[in-house]
Amino acid sequence: MTPVTKAPVTPAALQVTGLGKSYGQNTVLRDITLGVQRGETLCLIGPSGSGKSTLLKCLNLLEAPDTGEIWLGETCLTAPGADVDAARARIGMVFQHFNLFPHMSVERNVTLALTSVKGMGREQARQIALRQLEGVGLAAFADRRPAQLSGGQQQRVAIARALAMEPELMLFDEATSALDPELVKDVLAVMRDLASGGMTMAVVTHEMGFAREAADRVAFMCDGRLAEIDTPDRIFERADHPRLRQFLSQVL
Repeated sequence: MTPVTKAPVTPAALQVTGLGKSYGQNTVLRDITLGVQRGETLCLIGPSGSGKSTLLKCLNLLEAPDTGEIWLGETCLTAPGADVDAARARIGMVFQHFNLFPHMSVERNVTLALTSVKGMGREQARQIALRQLEGVGLAAFADRRPAQLSGGQQQRVAIARALAMEPELMLFDEATSALDPELVKDVLAVMRDLASGGMTMAVVTHEMGFAREAADRVAFMCDGRLAEIDTPDRIFERADHPRLRQFLSQVL
């Protein structure tokens, strides 16, 4: 990794500078530089294999970048000796698949990190879990096991679990791609509510309607590069990049 520089003068919620990632001879991310302001929703779109999911995994260090810096507020996550676990506790992530523990109740799935990572008492954790489950419309399902829920409900539990940790930043990696079409709308509704409520979010999505309606800015990636980033109106109505125009002609 490159030597760490000093923190930005007016730090964004998230600042990425010169990020690069390769697997052997395959370069997946090439000199990615972007910032996400507090309260902003940034949607990442692009063809399969363009590096979107790898970028998201680098942001919370599930993948270690080869070059560049990642700042979460005034903390450089890529600095030598950075406390990775402490950084991850400040970032919530929701994946394509729900990753719920099947042998635990919905409530326990949400409280587990609160008690094991934050050292919170069970009753306090339970109250937080119920509040977050209420927020995603699932408080009545707290005692059920994940297998008793639909895919969309399980994904909403995963969102509640992430929110229970009170993250500064939420990352969504194709959160609806594993769902049946009729289950997608409820998950997107929760994400829209988070966006309108001021949660800072970076969202990899193939749902162009969500990106157009909920994003403050949309970033288009191709071939591991950040090819264009702008407002939804500009991206969807007046795209400059020819590869972006081609991509939109295929998905809209």
